[in-house]
Amino acid sequence: MSRIFITGSTDGLGLAAARTLMNEGHDVVLHARSRERAAAISETSATALGLVIGDLASAAETRSIAEQVNAIGRMDAVIHNAGIYLERSRGETPEGHAKTLAVNVLAPYLLTAWITRPDRLIYLTSGMHRSGASSLDDIDWKRRPWNASQAYSESKLYIATLAAAVARHWPDVLSNAVDPGWVPTKMGGAGAPDDLEMGHLTQTWLATSDDGAAKVSGGYWYHRERREAAAEVGDAALQDALVGRLGELTGVRMFQVAGKA
Repeated sequence: MSRIFITGSTDGLGLAAARTLMNEGHDVVLHARSRERAAAISETSATALGLVIGDLASAAETRSIAEQVNAIGRMDAVIHNAGIYLERSRGETPEGHAKTLAVNVLAPYLLTAWITRPDRLIYLTSGMHRSGASSLDDIDWKRRPWNASQAYSESKLYIATLAAAVARHWPDVLSNAVDPGWVPTKMGGAGAPDDLEMGHLTQTWLATSDDGAAKVSGGYWYHRERREAAAEVGDAALQDALVGRLGELTGVRMFQVAGKA
């Protein structure tokens, strides 16, 4: 039996993963953005190990989420499932960041730094990461005209790259990125063509399986098959530059990177 924390687990892939893991006998800690969202899954949360509440668009609330999780106890695995898709505008978080960057990248970065280190980390990316630009010059969209699709693609490139960086810097942790496919969730839309079940079963498998194929690190996965990510994801220099930039934006240093004091 494993203990797993899943961000964004009130609907879609996160909720499906939570229910699957609970049905398999694992202890699951759920996450809701607000108390209203939490109320929508009261039946599921009643049998979960715990439920934490906080908005990932806020660094302060993200810190609270980490503290709530740590108070429950050490997790065996964390699934960074939460994400937002096509935001109409850049928006602005309480810290002044673009909302897409904050939720899709800064929050999982901060949670990785603040939650007691688990054995396994799973980060949800997307096939759209291949369209992301690897330049970190305007990662926070302060100078460029807002482009929702490009911002999303870049966020998914960054999160896949972060997963690879964690795998390289923390060899005692199994860190992997998962492309769930274009699945029919609220985010993906009812007409999405990919398999919703396979979309979440990859995460649950990587989080708990003793299968040798699942006990690897630094992978990019699609429907339980290891695939090749964009070349930038495996670039150690880009990994360290990204981690350094995320540290600058958040004020939180997760691990020492080359060229950083």
